[in-house]
Amino acid sequence: MSNTAKFLEMGYAILIFVAIVGVILFIANRFSGRKGDRAVASAFLAPTLIVLSVGLVYPGLRTVYESFFDAAGKAFIGLDNYSTIFTDSDEITVLRNTVVWVLITPFFATGIGLLYAILVDKARLESFAKALIFLPMAISFVGASIIWKFIYEYRPEQSGIKQIGLLNQVVVWLGGSPQQWLLNKPWNNVFLIVIMIWIQAGFAMTVLSAAIKAIPEDIVEAARLDGVKAWGMFRFVTVPSIRPALVVVLTTIGIATLKVFDIVRTVTGGQFGTSVVANEFYSQSFRADNQGLGAALAVLLFLLVIPIVLYNIRQLRASEGR
Repeated sequence: MSNTAKFLEMGYAILIFVAIVGVILFIANRFSGRKGDRAVASAFLAPTLIVLSVGLVYPGLRTVYESFFDAAGKAFIGLDNYSTIFTDSDEITVLRNTVVWVLITPFFATGIGLLYAILVDKARLESFAKALIFLPMAISFVGASIIWKFIYEYRPEQSGIKQIGLLNQVVVWLGGSPQQWLLNKPWNNVFLIVIMIWIQAGFAMTVLSAAIKAIPEDIVEAARLDGVKAWGMFRFVTVPSIRPALVVVLTTIGIATLKVFDIVRTVTGGQFGTSVVANEFYSQSFRADNQGLGAALAVLLFLLVIPIVLYNIRQLRASEGR
């Protein structure tokens, strides 16, 4: 396609956009007062709702529908795909790995972020120190996975062969033998989780640091006058004051952990007992061509995320006094 044709297409797209906005404004101007405000809001929300219905609601309902069919999507098999998820040994391993990820990652990432936020609060070079731990957030999950894949790299223990993996090189320097960190079950899952924690700790630190700085000074001063020590200050002042932020961070990282795909796919490809629900959904749908089981896994992932989202919304409303 020539550059002229591309510019013409871009021009047509702009004209269509302007025409749609013009029609919306024309319809909205036919009303006045409170009805006019509602008409304007409805007119601008309508295209968004249509796009969401076409791009989100319909595919979601279609996925639920396909989860009741076989691999080819032709024969209705009821709940057999869901039964497979909870009875097949490989799928049980996937569920177990996902549970381990969710139980470890949010709490460790939040804990590290909170600890770092407290340690560097009002310290010298605070901005620089925070930038260091926030830096992994600027890297894509795939990029971070490649970095850590090099760190875990293994070379056979033979004379003349140097370890290119940082972790194994440290082990060799300490007199140990290099290990295949990504192959040894079940610890290979822990080494993958470390990557997620490394990335998410910066997010936790940023949000919690802002929450700590928002604690009223009079509360802090009153606690100090009462003789509250460092641990008491953390337990009875800091944590209760930043509880809404803690909930947001934990639930946000929890949702991201449930949907984790890039790390597992890049580092191990889901092999060696490291697959999780999101990766298994991809493998069944696009590699094994099992559309029914893939759809069932997608529905399961959606159902797992819903309670966390609802809890997060409830806590936010409670913190706002609604």
